[in-house]
Amino acid sequence: MSTHTWFITGSSRGFGRNLAIAALEAGDNVVATARRPEQLDDVVRKYGERVLAVALDVTDGAAAAAGLRAAVDRFGRVDVVVNNAGYANLAAVETTPEDDFRRQFDTNFWGVYNVSTAALPVLRAQGGGTIVQFSSIGGRVGGNPGLGSYQAAKFAVDGFTRVLAAETAPFGIRCLVVEPGGFATDWAGPSMQIPEVAPEYDATVGAMVRLIGGTATAAGDPRRAGEILVRVVKSETLPSHLILGAGAVQMAQAYSHGQLAEAATWEPVSRSADFDQAYPAALPALPALAAEAEVR
Repeated sequence: MSTHTWFITGSSRGFGRNLAIAALEAGDNVVATARRPEQLDDVVRKYGERVLAVALDVTDGAAAAAGLRAAVDRFGRVDVVVNNAGYANLAAVETTPEDDFRRQFDTNFWGVYNVSTAALPVLRAQGGGTIVQFSSIGGRVGGNPGLGSYQAAKFAVDGFTRVLAAETAPFGIRCLVVEPGGFATDWAGPSMQIPEVAPEYDATVGAMVRLIGGTATAAGDPRRAGEILVRVVKSETLPSHLILGAGAVQMAQAYSHGQLAEAATWEPVSRSADFDQAYPAALPALPALAAEAEVR
């Protein structure tokens, strides 16, 4: 396999750090970015000239462009761009201050936009490359109470990347959305702010807070995830989406089956919106158990 140069955001910990190390162990070069690049000093000492630590706040578009220029200056090209940087605070949509909701979205979506658009001229000029966007299984199935801004941003990343893939395929640019489930990272660690939950939301958001703060160990191994991604990106066959973790696979499959079943149930109503279709269409009957529950 040829040597690749990776540009990875959020490399100081979690998925980013494990991916950077996996790429370096595979013999590749890595531009590892972080808000505090000194947290990567040990990686730089171990891997020497094959790693470049760069300070980057992904919400700064000019800084993203400067980081890509530094990568090209050092290694001559960038083969893989990984948008991994992100974080979440946990609160109900109703009680999350607007500025906090926007700040999360700035990092989790606009950071992806900034780095992706900064990378596109580089990838086009060299004849191709791969863009890897970290979403989450929540960015596919959604609905986790307390994660309104985070999951809205991950849905946006997915939609953005689908369009990006269609637009840039003629340039030899490949796009991959990664959807991890629960992994043993510090995603829910000190960086996650969890204000007091309003009593009205204790059964939903409060339950999520208790789940995150519980003693259960996440099943996902971030080291394995990094190694898997290196193998996948270096392969000729790249999926549009890569689910990581057994629990995430189960959630995705259940969600897709549910979507198909709902679309089939409401198909006559959906079709009836067209001029040439039968109208009006009868609304589907409630399932027996749901109807009984309503009567009670």
